[in-house]
Amino acid sequence: MTRPTSRDVATAAGVSQATVSLVLGDKWRGRVSERTATHVRETATHLGYRPNLAARNLRLGTTRTALLVVPALTNEFFARVYTGAARIAAEHDFGVVLYPSPDGTGPARDPFASARAALDGVIASSMAADALDALGGDGLPLVMLDSDPTAGSAAAHVNLAIADGMRQVTEHLLALGHHRILHLASAIDTWTFQVRAEALAALLGPGAELRTVRAPLSVEGARTAAETALTAPGAPPTAVICDDDILAAGACKAARRLGLRIPDDLSVTGFDDLALATAVEPELTTVRLPAERVGEQGMTALLAVLDNTPWTAPDLPVELVVRASSGPAPTP
Repeated sequence: MTRPTSRDVATAAGVSQATVSLVLGDKWRGRVSERTATHVRETATHLGYRPNLAARNLRLGTTRTALLVVPALTNEFFARVYTGAARIAAEHDFGVVLYPSPDGTGPARDPFASARAALDGVIASSMAADALDALGGDGLPLVMLDSDPTAGSAAAHVNLAIADGMRQVTEHLLALGHHRILHLASAIDTWTFQVRAEALAALLGPGAELRTVRAPLSVEGARTAAETALTAPGAPPTAVICDDDILAAGACKAARRLGLRIPDDLSVTGFDDLALATAVEPELTTVRLPAERVGEQGMTALLAVLDNTPWTAPDLPVELVVRASSGPAPTP
């Protein structure tokens, strides 16, 4: 069965191809009656007509394609970011190409012969910013996610209220009587993790003890780092604040290996609210980040930039979710 063409739609509807083009290109107002426009759309739907996007894009000089650059597909957070971006893109007849950095957060090879010819714009996580150097897309509209809004040449930024998330989890633990805190920080040197560290340090008063240990963003890497920190000389921490749920899972494994009960002997908190947060036992107290909203706003921002429309938005709110991994500080 051959694919119906615009000529077929015109013949079936009893109008000219020019009229079909105006209606299906949404440029009919003031040129075609609303009754005719409705008739053409209904006829196209009945015939199963689909526009030749490649030909149309060639005429317009655009590809209607955005590139989403993320650290790794194995991270659930970025899969949800893609879901949100793709949803908004589909509503505007755009496609989203997902480009994970092969090494997680390091440089990557250019997947395009010419990024400028293949793409209309780029949405990138700050955790995969190094991959941008390989794209050769200088001059392409760029929207940065979870990144320093005062740095770089991005046309727009989409950020989460990361500092407020750290405030919520820190105040939660302080209210439970915790004053010796271990910060299990991500070893990835990027803005979003720097904000967490700075916010935590600023929130703790002079009576609190804070020790920071960096760990690879993996369960086993976090377990090793946490186990070493928890057995170090001196008074042990009563709570571990982790930059990510993956790090928190590693901290929980370390605690169990050392015979520590969670939360009786040690409270553990995460960041992200991944599915992992409710898979561990006890379930994890964590900061919920609206990943799909990040993707939605990232694509919305890019569409605004492409339309030469100013785009600003407040940081997306985050929420502390209290579960069983945090409790009162153990009595001396």
